[in-house]
Amino acid sequence: MSDTQVTYGSYLDIDGLLRLQRPQSKPEHPDELLFIVVHQASELWFKVILHELDRLIERLRATDAAGALAVMKRVNTLVGIVAHELTSLDTLPPHRFAQFRGYLGSSSGSQSAQFRAIEAVSGLRDAHFLNTIREHGDPPALVQRALERPTLQELFITLVEQSGAQLADLYRAEGSHDVLFLLAESLLEYEQAFARWRFGHVQLVERILGPDTGGTGGTLGARYLQRTISQRFFPELWKVRASFFAPPA
Repeated sequence: MSDTQVTYGSYLDIDGLLRLQRPQSKPEHPDELLFIVVHQASELWFKVILHELDRLIERLRATDAAGALAVMKRVNTLVGIVAHELTSLDTLPPHRFAQFRGYLGSSSGSQSAQFRAIEAVSGLRDAHFLNTIREHGDPPALVQRALERPTLQELFITLVEQSGAQLADLYRAEGSHDVLFLLAESLLEYEQAFARWRFGHVQLVERILGPDTGGTGGTLGARYLQRTISQRFFPELWKVRASFFAPPA
């Protein structure tokens, strides 16, 4: 296809894209399309976030702090978009979701390989997370690839050490490591934005299902999601803050 033949519809494959929404309810429930689109759109944003996290890892490995900072600005914007679009499901009252929930079968957001890969790339390695993703067999290839790579925290600390500094120096020697300081803060902004997304997800599930109802696919619903809010991607970046408030020896 020549450049002159490329159109908006052909470049974005609009016809194919719009065929991907296939409600299962019969007769079709009027709210199921919204439910599908929100989750499909989230998966598309997850794809972009993973793409950007790959770029971030490249910049960190190349000791390009300024480039990594630019990538983090985009990543943080993308996480905010994913979190905000989820709020459209606040318009789905419980009795209407109950009318088509049975058509979802065993599907659950916890089965999203891309979301699990984002968690793994970002730094989750605790036993509970590993047990969860291996509960039904080997992790998907995308998740396994993420688990085999260094965490973002490991890469960032290596970058700091290669600059001749330690994490605390970014805060104590004000002005000496400006780009690294801004990158550290941007990484924490990412973790906080992710936590806000998780909290919003908990509230959404509680709003639709109630706090004690099991989730789709046999999950624990809001009770499981509540546990994830306190998960940390960058524990060392949080820990260094306490050093400024330790009692004098």
